[in-house]
Amino acid sequence: MTSTGITEIAPGVTVAEADLEEQFIRSSGPGGQNVNKVATAVQLRFDALNAPGLPDAVRTRLFRLAGQRATKEGTVIIEASRYRTQERNREDARERLFALIAEAAKPPPPPRKKTRPSKGAVERRLKAKAGRSQLKKMRGRVDRE
Repeated sequence: MTSTGITEIAPGVTVAEADLEEQFIRSSGPGGQNVNKVATAVQLRFDALNAPGLPDAVRTRLFRLAGQRATKEGTVIIEASRYRTQERNREDARERLFALIAEAAKPPPPPRKKTRPSKGAVERRLKAKAGRSQLKKMRGRVDRE
């Protein structure tokens, strides 16, 4: 995080602090009496559709990777409730969002080039098949005439 409130995830991919919105909610699970009083879970919302620091290709891959965490409005929602403190859940949510964006920033692998087996490889395979066929034919019944 820089002093300007902008985090660089990858070269050319940045997230501004203004694009993030946090909302604290009550966490489910164990916690005793404290669980009903303190909102420790965090719901981090990132407006990916309108974020100026995301190139279009990264934005498209981000929505694909986010799956159900992305809304129709173009917001990615990360919920974090692993920890019992607000601060740790806040860090966890940001780490997970930044990891998701970093994964989307990686360019897709190039398509596989189709290759053909060499002529010798085809001949060897056919010869092996013929040999196996001959071996199996020899296992047949023996005529006793």
